[in-house]
Amino acid sequence: MENQKAQKLLNKIQRDLLRNGIITNTIVQDLKDLRPYAVEENNPLLAKVIRLTYEHIEAYDTFDIPIPEDEPVEGFEEENEVENEVDPQESLDYLLSLMAEPNNKVNALELREYSNALMAYAEEN
Repeated sequence: MENQKAQKLLNKIQRDLLRNGIITNTIVQDLKDLRPYAVEENNPLLAKVIRLTYEHIEAYDTFDIPIPEDEPVEGFEEENEVENEVDPQESLDYLLSLMAEPNNKVNALELREYSNALMAYAEEN
């Protein structure tokens, strides 16, 4: 995010997450405060991901979305098959780090994956 206030707020959210874990009311409010900056920067994908994220946390009191998987390297596919558990705090922290640079092509792809996963989760539950 380009706006200095948005960057400071994003840093605050990550610090709070690291210190306290997912505190629903605080993180939801901070994300709601962050969303207008994404709208102002004319980044609809980021605005949508922020909205879906705070709606998910509000509804489920956690962040149950796994970090998007990298493409498997040939010969190493089977090693990560077992690790399917979600660490809500780690995944949310990773998502927040993607939000800091949403115009990076790789970050934009992963933000889209989070968006799709959040929408799929909401449909299933």
